[in-house]
Amino acid sequence: THLGTAGGDQRAFNSDLSDAARVAGFDLSHLNLFTMPNIDNIEEHLLDQDVVWVNGGSVANLLAVWRVHGLGAIFRRVWGAGVVLAGVSAGPICWFRGGTTDSFGRDRRAVTNGLALLPYDNGVHYDSEPRRRPLVHKLVAAGTLGETHCTDDGVGLVYRGTELVEAVTEVEGRQAWRVTAHAGDGPEAVALEEPIRTRFLG
Repeated sequence: THLGTAGGDQRAFNSDLSDAARVAGFDLSHLNLFTMPNIDNIEEHLLDQDVVWVNGGSVANLLAVWRVHGLGAIFRRVWGAGVVLAGVSAGPICWFRGGTTDSFGRDRRAVTNGLALLPYDNGVHYDSEPRRRPLVHKLVAAGTLGETHCTDDGVGLVYRGTELVEAVTEVEGRQAWRVTAHAGDGPEAVALEEPIRTRFLG
């Protein structure tokens, strides 16, 4: 099942995804919340899926809409039942405690009210948006974000339960990173960035 909440459930994009799924041999459905849910029993539907994939857009808006519909508690049960939860851009951030976002405008800032299924924060677009990396370092050093798992575009992080077990990439040379608070207080605080071994899928 695909959720496009972060982009306002764009029907044209849904149609493109459905076409791609048909070619690839996947059975794809869409859970739309705009203008109203298109599925009567959301939890029952999600529990019947192999994978839930969340598209990008505004993670702040996504989280607000999901909470109105009670999806936070539903996703915790769906995750506990073994359904794979995945996504891109806003799509992974929602499963973490939070991360960096442009949901509030051009000046990126922290979002800290994610579903927290994973007890870390998330940094996306680490290589393609130059302001993301220094912002992650600043927020981690200040304690606004905790341990933050970051990805270049094209890189995925694989968790079993809450344990990070692997980083993979579909683009050779792309990387994943772990950023943690290192030393110092106030303006002297710093963050430590360490690469995560990343396996090329090609």
